[in-house]
Amino acid sequence: MTTVMGWDEWISHDAVGLAGLVRAGQVSPAELAAQAVAGIAKINPLSTAVVEVFDDVVADPLKDGMDPTGPFAGVPYLMKDLGPTLKGRGQELGARLMRGNVATADSFLVEKLRAAGLNIMGRTTTPEFGVCGSTENPEVYTTRNPWDPAYTSGGSSSGTAVCVASGVLPLSHASDGGGSIRIPAGICGNVGLKPSRGVFSAAPDGSDLMAVVSVRGCHSRTVRDTAAFLDACRGAAPGEFMPFWTQPETCSAMIARDPKPLRIALSHDWGDYRSTPHIVAELEKAGKLLASLGHHVDWATPAVDFRAAYAAQTESYITNIATNIDRLSRLRGHNRPDASLIEPMNMKIWEEGINKPYSAREQMQRVFNSTTRTFANFLEQWDILLTPISTQTTHRLGTLDFITMNATDDVYTWFGKLWGMYAYTPLGNLCGIPGLSMPLAQHDNGLPLGIQAIGKQASDGLLLQLGAQVERAIGGKWNNGRLPGIHVTKV
Repeated sequence: MTTVMGWDEWISHDAVGLAGLVRAGQVSPAELAAQAVAGIAKINPLSTAVVEVFDDVVADPLKDGMDPTGPFAGVPYLMKDLGPTLKGRGQELGARLMRGNVATADSFLVEKLRAAGLNIMGRTTTPEFGVCGSTENPEVYTTRNPWDPAYTSGGSSSGTAVCVASGVLPLSHASDGGGSIRIPAGICGNVGLKPSRGVFSAAPDGSDLMAVVSVRGCHSRTVRDTAAFLDACRGAAPGEFMPFWTQPETCSAMIARDPKPLRIALSHDWGDYRSTPHIVAELEKAGKLLASLGHHVDWATPAVDFRAAYAAQTESYITNIATNIDRLSRLRGHNRPDASLIEPMNMKIWEEGINKPYSAREQMQRVFNSTTRTFANFLEQWDILLTPISTQTTHRLGTLDFITMNATDDVYTWFGKLWGMYAYTPLGNLCGIPGLSMPLAQHDNGLPLGIQAIGKQASDGLLLQLGAQVERAIGGKWNNGRLPGIHVTKV
């Protein structure tokens, strides 16, 4: 397949860089899309990251209303097959139940993406309904880690993580309801920001008030791409329940300079959950790097009732997932979910959650409030809370503890195992605060390990400032300059 540039040159450009080439007349959006398709053809047989390519938009990037004068100028972009919808395009949510489902309208965020000049040219993989930490069901697809295909690529933004890490494209859609941006970014070696509440709209079918824990975002290979994405695509649709905050300058302007010296707390011992010695050592190494950049770094942990917080998070998941499965089943013509079409743990979640009383929701909300206040007070004393992305080494595919193919555990045992692996991401969703996964560390098996910087509500720009400072300090060499084995330059 003919490409407009060699693969080494392709991966040397981030999305902002590719947009600059388009504006300079050196390449066209159609040529960029064709190059991305060639990349998909190289990596998809080995990793299964892309569900569908929109051939008509590859041929004509303007077909669906993309604005080539937007800041991304026609850079190719893929949508996670969950969340925002594209009119007339499939959205199957990683689920057998939803096979053949076609969306009837564009989401508000999709309009923002196209106005920003992002050429939405296909869909990436996700686990069933986006529920678990790994995308693997042999009857649907299994998305493999490009660093070692025997391992998970995380969830639920799995396909996006693989496409960005393997060099297919520099920027892709992701979403996060408990770590689904940060976990696959940390596992696959990408930059992944879970934004604060009040950044990206869920309109018209949802809102921050309805979703509570879930937010939209992206994966990238450079901080400046994520900053440009936030600047171009944030904002409220008419009728939002919550105020959408702004900041006095763009994230792109903020990242051009280093942040002031920050108070940074290292933390990993969260109630019943703590990291392995190797991961603690990697966190300490990241802390030393930040201290060398002039920041005050020490150990500290919020005085949260972690057991109560994880229990409330579990209740939130159970009630939200159960009602979503029920709604989708009725949409597909079933009076109750069909167990032959739904993965075992998701069926158990539906059974547990569909008749939960409002009193359970009310108790959950009380814990949400107390946990949020405790984190907020802690982040008045500390600018950044630094954690690993996971407590343990990334798991191999087929590990039932963390996937919804698990038919053995009860619901609460299964969620306990999930939090035990990824303890440091879900409470940020509960609190609505931002977290940035930076590909700074390495697991003992050689796979990437993300280091997460957590900030107070609306400190997204500060997190990106810190990420950009780190990126400059390491000469732009995230993952210590390594590339995965499944990569467009290698296969």
